Amino acid sequence: MSTATVAKPQAQQPGKGSRRFSLPVLLLIIAGVLILTSVVRLITGADGITSTGQMSTALRLAVPIGLAGLGGLWAERAGVVNIGLEGMMILGTWFGAWAGYQWGPWTGVAFGIIGGCLGGVLHAIATVTFNVNHIVSGVAVNILALGTTRYLSKFTFEGVPQGSSKQSPPVDSLGTFSIPGLSSGLDTLNHKGWFLISDIAGLLAGLITDLSPLTVVAVALVPITWWVLWRTAFGLRLRSCGENPVAAESLGVNVYKYKYIAVIISGGFAGLGGAFLSIVASNVYLDGQTAGRGYIGLAAMIFGNWMPGGLALGAGLFGYTDSLNLRGGGTNVHALILLLAILLVFGEAYLVWKKRYTPAVITALISALMFVWYTSTNEVPKQVVTATPYIVTLLVLSLSAQHLRMPKADGMPYRRGQGK
Repeated sequence: MSTATVAKPQAQQPGKGSRRFSLPVLLLIIAGVLILTSVVRLITGADGITSTGQMSTALRLAVPIGLAGLGGLWAERAGVVNIGLEGMMILGTWFGAWAGYQWGPWTGVAFGIIGGCLGGVLHAIATVTFNVNHIVSGVAVNILALGTTRYLSKFTFEGVPQGSSKQSPPVDSLGTFSIPGLSSGLDTLNHKGWFLISDIAGLLAGLITDLSPLTVVAVALVPITWWVLWRTAFGLRLRSCGENPVAAESLGVNVYKYKYIAVIISGGFAGLGGAFLSIVASNVYLDGQTAGRGYIGLAAMIFGNWMPGGLALGAGLFGYTDSLNLRGGGTNVHALILLLAILLVFGEAYLVWKKRYTPAVITALISALMFVWYTSTNEVPKQVVTATPYIVTLLVLSLSAQHLRMPKADGMPYRRGQGK
């Protein structure tokens, strides 16, 4: 009997809460959202919501969130809940900047990964070897990472030119690049303001303009993760540890080993996300630099139903809302209120079609309130713009909670030989 039998129940019985859209349906949904966004842009005059600069900023902000989400995906597919992603990102920011300003940015990237892996090792020892509650261990990693980096900063950055106890010296840039001709052409098309065409051009231009090499690496890690976890024997064994570790052990899988590997890789991804923040996003380490992105990455993973593709979409959504803080936030968020109100109208119609009348009425009331908010104001307060990424995180998780299917043994205690 091969280990392939472990995954068959998962493939044939995906679980009560599982749902999957076919590619044509998903493309239709994306196309519909793009059309509505273009309509809203024309109505409101908020050209910034689909500008090249907005999309480029959104991509840059989505990368660390996506990397943290990939870290959570690796750990939880092996059955280990990783609340410690935030702490591992913090370690990545500090180690990345510390090595980067001394030996160059690519060395900083390597040390950022190592820093995150150290947090992963600590979390794995606590949860896998000593069977500590996964949430408690993750919170402890977060607290320990924050305290450790603040302590180390006083001895490493103070007294160094342009450094302090809360900031590292500047790190050299990895550089950026754009695709010649295509990038400028799409940007020009975006500035035309044409219906839908300019919006698509702005989206595409943002994806190929002022790219960091590390951004390309991060984006490539999404399909690589999918291939490793779903198309290799190694990935099959790792996922079996998160679905049924007792059955996996009975087939000869070393569950402890795979859980350790998964959590350490998880820490490495989070550390890479932290290094991206300190080396690419700001070229300097700052105290509190992660700003909860580890938790948002975890939310992106849950939004994506523990799948790499959905995770990437979630990271893009959160990165986009985060970018509103930097580029015309008040005007753009005001326009997005109208977009959300229209989307809720479609949601109401869908619920009525499904004969779910109570949720439909609630959705209609919320939509009406959004329309009133939009028509009675010209711009939203700065405080609302700042809170938008976190509000979106809560809304997305609350709306998608009934359709999720986590690995069956995720977070459950396991001891070698417990099935005997």
